[in-house]
Amino acid sequence: MHQKKLEEYRLTKLDEMTIAEMQKELAEGHITSEELILMYLENISLRDSNTSAVLELNPDALQIAQALDFERKLKGPRSALHGIPILVKDTMDTADKMHTSAGSLALKDHYALKDANVVKKLREAGAIILGKTNMTEWANFMSDKLTNGYSSRGGQTKNPYGAFDVGGSSSGSAAAVASNLAAAALGTETSGSIVDPAAQNNLVGIKPTMGLIGRTGIIPISHTQDVPGPLARTVEDAVAVFASLIAVDPDDPITLQAEPFEKYNWSIHFKKDGLQGVKLGVARGLFEDSISKEQLALFEDALEKMKACGAEIIDNVDLGADQEDLGFAVLLHEFKADLNAYLGKSNPLNPIRSLEDVIAYNNKHSKEMLPFGQNLLEQANMTTGKLNEREYIEALERNRFLAAEQGIADTLKQVGADALVLPQAFGCNINAAAGFPAVAVPYRISETGEPFGIMFTAQAFSDPQLIEYAYAFEQATKGRTKP
Repeated sequence: MHQKKLEEYRLTKLDEMTIAEMQKELAEGHITSEELILMYLENISLRDSNTSAVLELNPDALQIAQALDFERKLKGPRSALHGIPILVKDTMDTADKMHTSAGSLALKDHYALKDANVVKKLREAGAIILGKTNMTEWANFMSDKLTNGYSSRGGQTKNPYGAFDVGGSSSGSAAAVASNLAAAALGTETSGSIVDPAAQNNLVGIKPTMGLIGRTGIIPISHTQDVPGPLARTVEDAVAVFASLIAVDPDDPITLQAEPFEKYNWSIHFKKDGLQGVKLGVARGLFEDSISKEQLALFEDALEKMKACGAEIIDNVDLGADQEDLGFAVLLHEFKADLNAYLGKSNPLNPIRSLEDVIAYNNKHSKEMLPFGQNLLEQANMTTGKLNEREYIEALERNRFLAAEQGIADTLKQVGADALVLPQAFGCNINAAAGFPAVAVPYRISETGEPFGIMFTAQAFSDPQLIEYAYAFEQATKGRTKP
């Protein structure tokens, strides 16, 4: 950088700086939001060639920062996110000079006409949308052979810790935050796509209860499972972003449930003794057949740390269902209906108006579009898109019963546990089908250099308690390590 002061600051202070620390520096005049943007742009230009995490930058970010610096002097900060650079996943509409494409070249020229609800909430809080992140194309609903983090528009997102799985599908959001390319980022989850990349990139990820955050303006897979949420380097940072997003979205009916949490004081859950007396269930059936020996040893060690923090471990909990019991038909049917609704209402200049158009575009440009095929898109397109087929209704009812009523909620009640604790993102399909929350938190870097994290999950609207457990575990273990 040409400014020696900024270059020294970037090299010695910026990495791993928390949002609260940034706000303190901004308030005391040591830096400005404009300078934050310049430093993060420098990081992106130097580091992102290793990860391909950032798909597109906001050309207005610097001037937005200047305006927010002026507003800070005039009126003070709007919120804890005032002037803070945030990246968003490329499924999220931004009514600016950036495209929204779900990682697909089929939508490479698509400009959204309105901000997604989550983008609107970030802007209202004074956050700066720094850019869009790469992702697994169509949120990993294109082909069952697609590798996590690959998109035709952005190429392969790589894990900054080495030749490991980067996690899907919010891969770029996670890799970018892990690499200190922004203060935090937004991802979306249908089934593991926040908690999995969080675990794989040594981050905190919050997958909220369905209904706390509006989904309007996000390219969808499933209206019964899709939820947006933050990826950050600390629990406090993740909660700062999470809190700014919670609101009733008039175009997303389930968010009427968000009203009690709109002005909630989340800081009361930042307790170092937050695991004292907590009962945590371990459902080994969800991971024992597929976890590696090294990961299992790390998980057992993490359980011992939780015991040392005062938690009681209730082992070998049986959920009465596993991930294979859940019907994939729900996603296949809802994807066509929901994507057609999104594309049909998109910018009139967008020539891609349906799932059928996406498939036709991919076939026409097969060399660049179909290195992994598109069998999931084709399977989804074979449904009617009307959501009235018996296969869909039966799968929907079965998922809700097995995952929610019979699965997590009833099991926790029967065994007397407050939450489940699991390694990495194992079992994420069950809380996803139930619409229940989960929080991933870093624990260790393995001997081979791969990040390892743990996940807390419980019934609907247990988000405050899960955050409390995650914070206590984070403070006791200090598991975050920069790549």
